[in-house]
Amino acid sequence: MYKIAALYHFTRFTDPAALKPALLELCLHHAVTGSLLLAQEGINGTIAGPEAGIEAVLNHIKTLPGCADLSWKEAFSEQPPFGKIKVRLKKEIVTMGQPDVDPKASVGHYVEPEDWNDLIRAEDVAVIDTRNDYEVQIGTFEGAIDPETASFRDFPAWWQANKDRFHNKRVAMFCTGGIRCEKSTNYLLSQGVEDVYHLKGGILRYLEEMPPEDSSWQGECFVFDNRVSVGHGLVEGPHELCHGCRRPILPKDKTLPSFEMGVSCYQCIDETTEADKARFRERQKQMRLARERGEAHHGGRSV
Repeated sequence: MYKIAALYHFTRFTDPAALKPALLELCLHHAVTGSLLLAQEGINGTIAGPEAGIEAVLNHIKTLPGCADLSWKEAFSEQPPFGKIKVRLKKEIVTMGQPDVDPKASVGHYVEPEDWNDLIRAEDVAVIDTRNDYEVQIGTFEGAIDPETASFRDFPAWWQANKDRFHNKRVAMFCTGGIRCEKSTNYLLSQGVEDVYHLKGGILRYLEEMPPEDSSWQGECFVFDNRVSVGHGLVEGPHELCHGCRRPILPKDKTLPSFEMGVSCYQCIDETTEADKARFRERQKQMRLARERGEAHHGGRSV
């Protein structure tokens, strides 16, 4: 059984690069895989491994500047969710491209999962899903607005083009684990929106705590590991990942003529060139050969 920990924490790292070597070596020593991002604004990532290893890494992160009150979300998987460990330096731990956005200065009002339904059903509240379009496609909250953004970086432009729709409205926003809402609520506050709210702990905490019979959630929640999607109780969902475009698909989608394992699905068949597809087929071939040799094609460290 593999323990999964999803975490983020906004703090001030004056020298993120100096924190990377010890964190990477600790993950390697404890067979912890996944991805961790370090930036001057903090840390973000999802890791998986043996319970003792996850505990060791989390305890180390809590010793980093400003991280003593680090919190995370836990889940478990029978299969290894990741093939390797990646510890990377970034300009932002979640990319919005707005240099003046600072979640450490102010964010929207946190709303507990048990209070979320009443808020989003109020007539004067507009509910906005801040996730990417392919995430929204497989599940969202009842009545939520889908900005149809391909990446979080697109959200500010969408807001500027649509802000007049929300005049005299309270705005409630949500995302997978909460990190994107930390930035998006700060951004709306900077734009003069007075009443901004966001779901504390994100969709994952809501699905973990809210009984299905009382839920306003419809569908599944996309997650950035090999589970692909989860439902209530964080039970693994039916989705798989198209490794051509990294979007979620259902088993029935694999029966379509557009599907080729590791190459394409109905969503991306017309988005890639024949050269791209040839490259993907070669990747699939090398992965198959590695499996036949009992090797991990994408194993090892990533720095």
